[in-house]
Amino acid sequence: MGWLGHALAIAGSMTWQILWALILGFTLSAVVQAVVRRATVVRLLGDDSPRALAAATGLGIASSSCSYAAVALARSLFRKGASFTAAMVFEIASTNLVVELGILLALLMGWQFTAAEFVGGPVMIVLIAVLYRVFLRRRLLSDALRHADQGIAGSMEGHAAMEMAVDGDGPFWRRLTSARGYTAVSHIFVMEWAAVWRDIAGGLLITGALAAWVPAGFWRGFFLTDHPVLAGVWGPLIGPVVAVLSFVCSIGNVPLAAVLWNGGISFGGVVSFIFADLIILPILNIYRKYYGWRTAAFVAATFYATMVLAGYAVELIFGALRLVPGHRNATVLEPHIAWNYTTWLNLAFLALAGALVIRFVASGALPMLRMMGGSADPVHHHSSQPDE
Repeated sequence: MGWLGHALAIAGSMTWQILWALILGFTLSAVVQAVVRRATVVRLLGDDSPRALAAATGLGIASSSCSYAAVALARSLFRKGASFTAAMVFEIASTNLVVELGILLALLMGWQFTAAEFVGGPVMIVLIAVLYRVFLRRRLLSDALRHADQGIAGSMEGHAAMEMAVDGDGPFWRRLTSARGYTAVSHIFVMEWAAVWRDIAGGLLITGALAAWVPAGFWRGFFLTDHPVLAGVWGPLIGPVVAVLSFVCSIGNVPLAAVLWNGGISFGGVVSFIFADLIILPILNIYRKYYGWRTAAFVAATFYATMVLAGYAVELIFGALRLVPGHRNATVLEPHIAWNYTTWLNLAFLALAGALVIRFVASGALPMLRMMGGSADPVHHHSSQPDE
């Protein structure tokens, strides 16, 4: 069982290395979500104008990082009156431009990858806006809306439908530091963890297996590292394909991205791989349920094309600025757990997480966990004037 123990040791070491960053990221995300109400999101996304798409991007950044919840919420927004383009942009931003993703990338792989993600994300969004303006036909939209209004269940429907923001007016800090604010943050924090822990655990286990069992020579050959030009072309093309087949989404794919980077995938290939959490096989099946085969195929094709192009753009921009890291030393394995800054940070943030979990339980919110996979509200309708 030594081969299994080695893989689990790597997965465990990486978990310890990133634990505090995950808790910090989810806490910041919960704080933002606690003050952004769902009605605000719907009201701003009624068309595909630059203003609406900018709002979709900003509000997506302030939303859930769970890919399944983001996909479910995008359909809900579309049914309530958001344009299809704005809903897809919201989906992209909520999974690829969130704070927890940036923190994890910086910790495991370096600040250049965080910067690349926040450069490549807007590039992908602009490309999606252009492609949808040119190729998205009214008949396809009508077909997508007809399927969406059938309300067929996908995944995390209940989680996407929950409104957990703080009620009332007043300054941000007053709402946030109130008893209601503390409760809202605790609810969102726990629900977010419940939504993504399987993806995070899956990503860490797959990372441990690949790091322990796949020889470095395989990755060098697969990513064409002996041919720098071909590697730069191949990386963004193959990155999304690896993501699709790995089944790992949300921020759970960052540890796997570290293994691929150490193995030789190009800088742009890492970016396109991380973006591809929205086209993994289970989510493609959800698109089929939500919008029908034709729209699902359209979304998959356009997402893949823009992920690849965003990867190329990042490769060119960061290469020209000489910001591509020269060494492939992403954090994959810590030899042991020591009393260093990581341990102290983990203990401090575990105490914070414990306080939020206690508040969650004390507020009587445990039944919410059972509702996460339930159906969304079936009375949502698509109209030009969405309900508040």
